Amino acid sequence: MIGDSRMKSTGIRLTIIAFFVLSFVACNDNMGETDTRLSDVKTLIEPLSGRSIALETSASAEIYFEWDYADVNEGGVAVYQIAFDKVDGDFSVPFYRMSSDNNGFNNNVKITHKQMNKIAGMAGIKASDTGTFKWTVFSSKGTKAVKSGQENTITITRLAGFEDLPIDVYVTGEGSEGGTDLSKAHKMKAVAGGDFEVYTKLAGGEPFYFTDGITGSPRRFYTSEGLVKENGTSTVSTDGIYRITLDFNTGACTYALVTRIMFYFCPDNALLFELPYEGYGIFMAKGRTVTFKQESWGRDERYKFRMFMKENGGVGEEKEYEWGTQNSTDSRPTSTSPESYYYLRLINATSQWNDKWKLMADFDGVAANYTVYLQADGPYTHSITK
Repeated sequence: MIGDSRMKSTGIRLTIIAFFVLSFVACNDNMGETDTRLSDVKTLIEPLSGRSIALETSASAEIYFEWDYADVNEGGVAVYQIAFDKVDGDFSVPFYRMSSDNNGFNNNVKITHKQMNKIAGMAGIKASDTGTFKWTVFSSKGTKAVKSGQENTITITRLAGFEDLPIDVYVTGEGSEGGTDLSKAHKMKAVAGGDFEVYTKLAGGEPFYFTDGITGSPRRFYTSEGLVKENGTSTVSTDGIYRITLDFNTGACTYALVTRIMFYFCPDNALLFELPYEGYGIFMAKGRTVTFKQESWGRDERYKFRMFMKENGGVGEEKEYEWGTQNSTDSRPTSTSPESYYYLRLINATSQWNDKWKLMADFDGVAANYTVYLQADGPYTHSITK
């Protein structure tokens, strides 16, 4: 009986201890929920409040934002979003938010001038104008988000871009390939929203311009001093083939004079022949013969294309670029190879062997037409035909 009594007493004590242990664990474990306790970001470090920035068209230009890390209780980490609002806003509905770098884990973010130009537009600042808005940071952990108690103002001078971006853009006018016949205007390739480029022939001293359509009364654009503007004409000083880029987001434009495109034979590290310009973005070498190089392991047929351009409208130093494969390959094509085998991409000319294609065996020592297509409606590509 005494033994049974002791066993019952021990069992009661163990039950009480277990109850307190479980209660303690439950309290500290929040019943399995994520601990979301954290404080707001105390200090916005960069840029200082009141800073003024004139945006630049350079693709590498960016603004660096930084803030202190939030104090996260009970361990864990916070993630961050930078937010922008009008000067009189309270950030209850900011007009733009984005995560910091490293998927929100960094206490900083780099925003390109091109992105900031769009953000400034959301604040109601017109192209080329200057205006002020403010920014702050939200820190979050789990489902809880806390706004920083600090808000910094920033003054932005926007780029000379366009609010109403064209969907299509064409080159036309007396100095263009199609002349004044609008139906023959040369269509530019849309490389991104509001960004266009074209490889086209222009006559020196003759006016040309750009339109957003080839019927009716389309909008007209021209370029002057590195900017895209409305209702005027442009000229170049020299006859030639030009690579023109227009960015309607920023209003920036570039002209480069294409001096030649060459067939590059990798085994000999040599330029074998030129592909003359045919018109409307097509370069073709007709009836040219390539003899594969005999190596100890077999016949070497690797090739790509080299393009030479002078930047700054043709007055800059001539530079060498490469049209190489868009989809890496180390095999010969066949008659059933996909069209994508021949797709092109423009890169710096740095290697004898990288980004090359292989000729089909049928073209060893056989005359063929080598054609590069740099046109708007479809991927840049090339073909080799007998």
